[in-house]
Amino acid sequence: MAVTIDGTTGVSAVQAGAITTSDLPAGTVLQVVSTTKSDTFSTTSTSFVDVTGLSVSITPTSATSKILVFFTAYTSADQNSSSAPIRLVRDSTAIDIGDAAGSRPRVSGVFYTGDVSTGTQASIGAAPNNFLDAPATTSALTYKIQMASASGATMYVNRTSADRNTSGYDPRAASSITVMEIAA
Repeated sequence: MAVTIDGTTGVSAVQAGAITTSDLPAGTVLQVVSTTKSDTFSTTSTSFVDVTGLSVSITPTSATSKILVFFTAYTSADQNSSSAPIRLVRDSTAIDIGDAAGSRPRVSGVFYTGDVSTGTQASIGAAPNNFLDAPATTSALTYKIQMASASGATMYVNRTSADRNTSGYDPRAASSITVMEIAA
């Protein structure tokens, strides 16, 4: 198919037919799916669990496509010197995580809450990230964020541990995940 772009008449097809994804150059964004979680979540599980409402599904149009994932999770914890670890998961496989090293958790991001006894129970931090995935499939995929507790502390998403109802402290936040199919 040939396409003509003219500043006066706009876009016109010289030959009949529709433009397919195979006609588009590498790097073209083929589709975008996004979700935002504005409510809160908490867990005390020392195993990674899904953060409810922080997942998206996408079905690639080509097995050669890449999936570009952007996410930001606002997290906190309720114990001294705790970290709030999260990880990115495709279906049931953790991706964009650190290398294995003993019993250390393999994560995609973490917010270190500091010392709660010094008043940092009001702290909330962002764990932003992006990752280019190559799933090599045209089957439906689900990308999601999981969280785990460090040493039995309560971990939170989108709120501080103290969560005081005051105008000067303890904000609420919104976390999000966005995926884009990129032509290869």
